[in-house]
Amino acid sequence: MTSASEQGLSECATRSHRDLKVWQISLDLTETLYRVTNDWPKHEQYGLVNQVRRAAVSVPANIAEGAGRRTSGEFLHFIGIARGSLAELETLLIIARRLDYIDEATHRALFDDLLELGRMATGLLRSLQDRR
Repeated sequence: MTSASEQGLSECATRSHRDLKVWQISLDLTETLYRVTNDWPKHEQYGLVNQVRRAAVSVPANIAEGAGRRTSGEFLHFIGIARGSLAELETLLIIARRLDYIDEATHRALFDDLLELGRMATGLLRSLQDRR
C-alpha cells in the first residue's frame, strides 16, 4: 500500500494535485493511451477510441478536482470516481485486445499500469479516510 507521504501528501494538506504521484502517473497513462489509440481503426474514432480517451482523461481530472475541493470527504468522492474510470479502462482495453487493436505486450503493459494506479488510488483513499 502506498503511504500518504508517497502520494505527495503532507501532514497538513496537499499543496496541489500536481504534487500527487498518482495524478502524475495517471497523466502519463492518458498520454500513452492517446498515442496508442491513434493507430486504431478510423471507424472506431467515435466509438472505442473516444471511450478509452474519455475514461483515461477522467482519472487525472477527477484526482485534480477532488484535491481542489474543500473537504476530505469530497476528495474521497472524486478518488472513487477515478477508481471507477480505471476499472472502465481495464474493460475497454480487454475489448480492444479481443478485437486485435492492441497486441498482447501492449495490453499487458497498460494493464500493469492500471493495476499500479489502482493500488496508488486505493492508498490515497485509505490515507484520506484515516485523516477524517
